[in-house]
Amino acid sequence: MSKNIVITGTSSGIGLELAKFFLKSKHNVLAISRNNSELRKLNLKGLYAVDFDITNYERYDSLNKYLNNFKNVDVLINNAGLLINKPFEDTSLEDFQKVYSTNVFSVAMLTQLLIKRMNNRSNVVNISSIGGVEGTLKFPGLAAYSSSKGALNILTEMLAEEYKEQGIHFNSLALGSVQTKMLNKAFPGFQASTSAKDMAEYIYNFAMEGHKLINGKVISISSSTP
Repeated sequence: MSKNIVITGTSSGIGLELAKFFLKSKHNVLAISRNNSELRKLNLKGLYAVDFDITNYERYDSLNKYLNNFKNVDVLINNAGLLINKPFEDTSLEDFQKVYSTNVFSVAMLTQLLIKRMNNRSNVVNISSIGGVEGTLKFPGLAAYSSSKGALNILTEMLAEEYKEQGIHFNSLALGSVQTKMLNKAFPGFQASTSAKDMAEYIYNFAMEGHKLINGKVISISSSTP
């Protein structure tokens, strides 16, 4: 039975690979990203690709015309992220605002928009970072990024508690390093041990089945440190 999936950050990397997995399994996908040109080239049935800036909160209602193609939302994967690697003293207020706007505020606002379309079989997967987990190894230059992912993890726990009576599951997957454009830009030359496709396959399986016995948890997914 096909499901209705919403994924953010689908222009490349994990988000793009996730969309492919769902579409090739005959599910319907609303892909939200600033540029979905790579997805459109695939010409896959069930794809609704919208070029949209998720930090433009004032325009969120414009997404409803795409959502009206779905009777309900079965899975929301908040995958879009922004990483800025700067020494703390050089990290401006604008840097913090940009990172939190993408990594925390947009997750809250998009979830708020979609929650009324969810039911007791729906689940939300927030893509976080192991750097946002208390007690893990931290790295200089990631004050804005890691702290925003810590906030995302707490938001996940809060929403799981608030919506547990409705049966909607919320979990946060705290990923280790994955070979993506975002990682390459922040850490030029660093080679991660996990590919975007491999991580996307794990997230796909978790979103479809693995979440069923888990709610309100922050789960570390890493084969290495970082």
